[in-house]
Amino acid sequence: MAGGCTGTDGVLIADRQNDVQIDTRRYRVLVRQLLEAEGVPPGTETAVTFVGRDEMAALNEAHMGHAGPTDVLAFPLDLVPGPRTPAEASIRLAGDIVVCPAVAAVNAEAGKGSRPGHDGSVTAEIDLLVVHGVLHLLGMDHAEPAGAAAMRARETEHLRSLWSRS
Repeated sequence: MAGGCTGTDGVLIADRQNDVQIDTRRYRVLVRQLLEAEGVPPGTETAVTFVGRDEMAALNEAHMGHAGPTDVLAFPLDLVPGPRTPAEASIRLAGDIVVCPAVAAVNAEAGKGSRPGHDGSVTAEIDLLVVHGVLHLLGMDHAEPAGAAAMRARETEHLRSLWSRS
């Protein structure tokens, strides 16, 4: 396992799988840039964990009621408005994103062209999943057509920016 990468920017990346080599720095920087672009205060804590099929299947069953592994799950924490104590107000937690690179690898070729610049690589698919997860943490959803269209547009905008820099 590659391990993890943390920064003083509040982003934790953990790699608990052995299926796909992960550039933890890439995803730490990506998450920070996404949060900043979406207006999230600096220092807001967020974690992305890369897991294997078995761990993802267990999480998918426990939290979504679905059998088998999925590609990404997002667990929003406290960016939702509400009363907070002064101590709570000093710590911001966006939430946790869990990505299964093995599932992303299976889906990568099918994702080719799904967004402008998606080249069918595993990296492009994982980029998409991380962006998707961050947008879920920020309250976006794709259950309804209008929400799906808005989420897809934001994903495309963020990915276009990322891939033009890569």
